Amino acid sequence: MSSFSDDQASASSEGFFSKLRRTVTTRHQKFLDDIVPFVVPRWVACVSLLVLFLIRIVFVQGWYIVAYGLGIYMLNLFIAFLTPKIDPAMAEVQENADGPSLPTKADAEFKPFIRRLPEFKFWHGITYATVLALFMTFFQMFNIPVFWPVLVIYFITLFIMIMKKQIQHMIRYNYLPFSHGKKRYAGKEDTGKVVAN
Repeated sequence: MSSFSDDQASASSEGFFSKLRRTVTTRHQKFLDDIVPFVVPRWVACVSLLVLFLIRIVFVQGWYIVAYGLGIYMLNLFIAFLTPKIDPAMAEVQENADGPSLPTKADAEFKPFIRRLPEFKFWHGITYATVLALFMTFFQMFNIPVFWPVLVIYFITLFIMIMKKQIQHMIRYNYLPFSHGKKRYAGKEDTGKVVAN
């Protein structure tokens, strides 16, 4: 009979942990859904976390490899943010590509720019990675000794090479991933009158 009570105890504990996990996941998702419209406060909080992380790195004089890893991850997210969801280079190869694509000729139909990585996921990825990196700076096992100037030079070189390639891609396929500086077309003004046939 003791094995039966052990089974009940393990089933109730699994039920408790799965309920707890479901509750935490649901509340976290609700929080994320609630903050979607607040773009500027989200980014201010993200930049504040980054500044806090950088201050921590400067004052403790260590964890440079964690900072480098965070920088590489953020660069990867930024490139995905700048890249269209459907790459025009691949659409050129596949003539019957499904989904929206960017126009390559002046008389082509306008298709909106759809990012590979949406703004909210970009923000979420950077914020999550910054919190994780900040957490890692409290553990000595992540403080791997490296010569940090080499990491800085390598990161700057990598950034320049990748951005040069990305800008050449933007120029070649004639797209701008930002709405600032684009033409805005105004529709007809609404007179409020209903036309009846």
